[in-house]
Amino acid sequence: MERLLILEDGSCYRGTAFGSDNFQIGELVFNTSMTGYQEILTDNSYCGQIVMMTYPLIGNYGVNRDDNESIVPAVFGFVVKDYCDEPNNWRSQETLDTYLKRENIPGIYGIDTRAITRKLRDKGTMRATLANVDADVDAIVKMLQETDYLHDQVKRVSSQKIFPIPNRGKKVVLMDFGAKLGIVRELSKRGCDLIVVPYDTPADVIMGFHPDGVMLSNGPGNPEDVQVAIDTIQKLIPQTVVFGICLGHQLISLACGAKTYKLKFGHRGANHPVMDLKTGKVEITSQNHGFAVDIDSLKNTRLEMTHQALNDKSCEGVRHKDYPCFSVQFHPEASAGPLDSGHLFDDFMELMEKEDHYA
Repeated sequence: MERLLILEDGSCYRGTAFGSDNFQIGELVFNTSMTGYQEILTDNSYCGQIVMMTYPLIGNYGVNRDDNESIVPAVFGFVVKDYCDEPNNWRSQETLDTYLKRENIPGIYGIDTRAITRKLRDKGTMRATLANVDADVDAIVKMLQETDYLHDQVKRVSSQKIFPIPNRGKKVVLMDFGAKLGIVRELSKRGCDLIVVPYDTPADVIMGFHPDGVMLSNGPGNPEDVQVAIDTIQKLIPQTVVFGICLGHQLISLACGAKTYKLKFGHRGANHPVMDLKTGKVEITSQNHGFAVDIDSLKNTRLEMTHQALNDKSCEGVRHKDYPCFSVQFHPEASAGPLDSGHLFDDFMELMEKEDHYA
């Protein structure tokens, strides 16, 4: 069965349908990873987005129960060049098509993803939707142009209540803005006694758990839409060790007086080089973000930049000059991606050991 991918600039691409027919308007973005499509589909940072893979063959190792980064995926659609409906891998439990149908995610394949990627690279990300071949394209384009981006993604994907993930080590409160399970795995692997809290949990409630540290997770959308969390983080930074990842990094920066801005087409892939400005070491990182911290705005804050992207020189990490607080824009837990930056979780553990008098 044929299906359409329609963009807000009026362009329309005809391909073959797979997955469900739950069509939604989302921001069309591209990811340059060669593998890891299951982790990408279940990464809550993609809430409200239609993800297009630049690697041409997707689905060849199927889907399994172990590689999910969330229980319920929040992506609005999936676009690939070629779909493999006969996966061959010892861990495979179902096809990608079966998974997408069950999770109510629409997909399309057999279109020129390279041409669309170049369009997004040159013009920036666009609103888009999938549609049936008999749809009124002009009416859909008009609707796309009149539709605003979502502003409540974090509320959609955050935990609804506080719950523990018990262990015997340092007590860490994980502020859940759409946290990947990879972050939970890395902290649990280091013995952390986790308490997961919703994004809008007040600072006094968090500090009432007497944490050794607070982890600010990844998440979707514009960080300025989560003002309640920014206010909370301002109160947390002087009181405990704070480590932020992705959206958590942006929220720390906003809480300390810096500014953020929307990137033209974002950083999404598992092959982004980042330099540690202190050591000069370059790490290959996994990234998924459409916003970045304005480097110039750091001058009027107590933050200093610690990591920088080599592709576009954007800010990839900051550290507070006065308090035990640091963050990175990329994903040290990877899932999927390289493990070059996993040591940052060890840095977090060392800070908690050093600063345990704050708790």
